[in-house]
Amino acid sequence: MPDERKVPEPLRWTPPPEPVTMQQGYADLPDARLWHWDTGGTGEAIVFIHPAASGDAQIWRYQIPVFARAGFRVIAYARRGYHKSDRVEAANPGCAAEDLAHLIDMLGLGRAHLVSSGGGGSVAADHALSYPEQVLSLTVSSNYAGVRKGYIRDAARRARPAQWNELPRWFREFSTSSVVANPQGIAEWIAVQDEATKAKGVEQHMKNVIDEAKLAEMKPPTLLLTGDADSSTPPSLMRMLAKHIPDVELKIVPEAGHSPYWETPDIFNRSVLDFVKRYNAT
Repeated sequence: MPDERKVPEPLRWTPPPEPVTMQQGYADLPDARLWHWDTGGTGEAIVFIHPAASGDAQIWRYQIPVFARAGFRVIAYARRGYHKSDRVEAANPGCAAEDLAHLIDMLGLGRAHLVSSGGGGSVAADHALSYPEQVLSLTVSSNYAGVRKGYIRDAARRARPAQWNELPRWFREFSTSSVVANPQGIAEWIAVQDEATKAKGVEQHMKNVIDEAKLAEMKPPTLLLTGDADSSTPPSLMRMLAKHIPDVELKIVPEAGHSPYWETPDIFNRSVLDFVKRYNAT
C-alpha cells in the first residue's frame, strides 16, 4: 500500500513579480535630498522604509508590485547615507523621522501606511510616535521598534554575542533554512544590498528615547512581524514588545530569519495586506 503521507515542500527561490512603473528622483527636504520611488495613482499611500542593510527600492522587489496592483500608491525611499541620497554628515546628521515627515508632506500624502524592516523599524516607530497624524498604520518587521533603554533593550543585547559584527551579513540576516534551500535568493539579496549601501557615517538622531513607557503612547494600529528563526529579533523579544503597544498584532513567520520580506514574501505580503486593508482612511 503506497505511503500517502505528505511531506512539505522545502523553501525555494521565488521569482519576483513583474515590476511596475515607478517615477524616481530627488525629494528636496529642508536640509537634505532623498532619492525616492513613487508608483503614483490615487490609492492610499504606503511607504516602505528599508532596513539598515540596504537603501534601494530593489530590496522591496517582492512587495512594490504586489501592493501597487492591490490599489495602493507605493513609495520607497533611500534614507540619508544610502543609494543616491545625501550622505550623513557629522555636523548635520538630521533626524530620520523628521526626514520621513518632510517627505510625506512634500509628496502631499497626508496620511500613509508605514511598512518597515530591520533598522527601518526604528525610524518608523520614532516617526509614528512623533507624527501620529501622518500614520494610518504601522508595520514593524524584525526590529524592536527603536527601543533604546529598559528591559527590552537589555534582552536585545543578549541576543548578540561580542563576535556578532564579525559574522557575514547574510548569515545574520537569513534563517539557516533559507541559506540551505535558497542560495539564489541569498546571492541576489547580497548583490542588492552591496549596490545600495554607501559609507553612512554617523547615525541620524531620533526624536524620542523609546522605552516601555514610550511604547504605551503609540497611537497608530501596529503590526509586529518576525521570523521564527530570527536571531536578532526572535519571537520572544517581539512578544515583550507587543505587551507595551496598545493596539498591536503579532505575526511569527515560519522558517524565516531577519528578512521575511525576502525569504517568505508570500507570507509577508499577505500578512501586511490583510492588516493595512483594515485601517484605511475612510
